[in-house]
Amino acid sequence: MKKTYQPKLNEVKREWHSVDAKGQVLGRLASRIAKLLMGKHKTVYSTHMDMGDYVIVTNSKDIDITGRKSKQKVYYKHSGFPGGFKEISYEKWLTDSPNKIIEHAVNGMLPKNRLQKPRMRRMKVYEGTKHPYEDKLKSSKTKTTVEKKETKDTSKPKLKK
Repeated sequence: MKKTYQPKLNEVKREWHSVDAKGQVLGRLASRIAKLLMGKHKTVYSTHMDMGDYVIVTNSKDIDITGRKSKQKVYYKHSGFPGGFKEISYEKWLTDSPNKIIEHAVNGMLPKNRLQKPRMRRMKVYEGTKHPYEDKLKSSKTKTTVEKKETKDTSKPKLKK
C-alpha cells in the first residue's frame, strides 16, 4: 500500500514573486496573492503546513475597483468599547494608505487559523515601483510576475452588406 507523501518543514522552498497592482481589480488580485501566500500553486501543497512564498506588491496606489464601489464602498471596524464603531470610505483609505486596502483584502481571503499571521508577514506592499527586495527577486530561480489577465473580445463582428 502506498502512503500519501507529506512534505517536511525543511523541504519547503520559498520563492519570491513580484506583483504589479497597476490597473488590476482588487478582489481578483487579492485572491491570486492569497494563493501564492498559501502555496496552493505548488504540487506538494498541504493544508496544515505553511508552504507559501514571499510576495512583493508594487503600485498599490493604482489599484482598480469595479463599478461604483470607489464612491460607495465603506470599511467598518469596532474597538469593542461603547461608541467605538468606526467607518472609513474607500476613497479616503486609498489616499491615506493604499497599502492597507490590499492587505485587508488579502487577509480576508486567507484561512482564519494559526498560519494567517505568518503568511501575511511574507507579503510586502509598496505604493511605488521601488522596494528593497530587488536582490531577492534576482537571486530567486523562478521570478514570477502576476499580471492582469487579458480578456477576449466577445463582441460580435459586424457583417458587411
